Amino acid sequence: MNLEKAAATVVVVGSVNMDLVAHAKRLPVPGETLIGDAFAGTPGGKGGNQAVAAARLGADVALVGRIGLRQHGHELLAALEQEHVSTDAICCDEQTWPGVAVIMVAQDGGENAIVVVPGSNADLTPEDVEAARKPLQAARVVVAQLEVPLPAIQRAFELAREAGVTTVLNAAPAQTLPAALLGLTDWLVVNETEAAQLCGQALHAARVPDELSLARESARHLRMLGPRQILVTLGGQGAWLLSDDHPDGHHLHATRVAAIDTVGAGDTLVGGLAVGLAEGLDALQAASLGQAAAALAVSRSGVQQAMPYRSELPALASSMSPA
Repeated sequence: MNLEKAAATVVVVGSVNMDLVAHAKRLPVPGETLIGDAFAGTPGGKGGNQAVAAARLGADVALVGRIGLRQHGHELLAALEQEHVSTDAICCDEQTWPGVAVIMVAQDGGENAIVVVPGSNADLTPEDVEAARKPLQAARVVVAQLEVPLPAIQRAFELAREAGVTTVLNAAPAQTLPAALLGLTDWLVVNETEAAQLCGQALHAARVPDELSLARESARHLRMLGPRQILVTLGGQGAWLLSDDHPDGHHLHATRVAAIDTVGAGDTLVGGLAVGLAEGLDALQAASLGQAAAALAVSRSGVQQAMPYRSELPALASSMSPA
């Protein structure tokens, strides 16, 4: 690793995959074989996606992770560098395979189904993260997801917390999280399914007549677990924000767009949120920046290639410039 370059404002700790994407008119049902319409192999992984989203929206971004160099590894590194994401804190392993995601996308409505094989992402250790102490503690925001081992994420958040760096945890794919990690999390970002799984039995006892009520109740329970700011994303229904500035919660309405491909929408939102926080925007502005970027991304085909640049959001960018 070469960690002597200028500090990144956003550091992403997470996975890098090669996405193998098949498009068909609809998703197959179990046991069914469909003839698809298109196929592509493109860089992905939640860590890589969020890093690219943040870089395109104007942040200086570095990624901490592991990439196996057998099959696709060099291509994945080159793709990150082309997007101006620093790869200096990535550990490269000549002997292992990188992560792979097999994705099916329905042309009607843009729904998707995904199977992820972690590959080298599963090998990220706290020692790997410790080696990236300097960029982690020089950042303004550190972002992580759950496609790399929890001990590595927890170490990254410990280092960030030592330096007063804001931490953002996108708890996806959903799994049980240790209390220590949640206690180190400033922002927790989940969709409604992930929120319900994290809340567990506490939510089952609540009366939740609709999706928005479920998000409101989920956010309230999740905040009691440690994070001060909760963002529950609701797809076409927008998102529910619970924060220090909005202790009673705030509904962010979704921008209406014709969805072509929803893969990567959540990652685009998280990347935009991180950029807003790094720029000093308040909670609502930062979340709105991420939401607007995600809305534009789902109106296009693809994942990273669909993510917008800041210049494509001119009105939003100008109104949300930090003081």
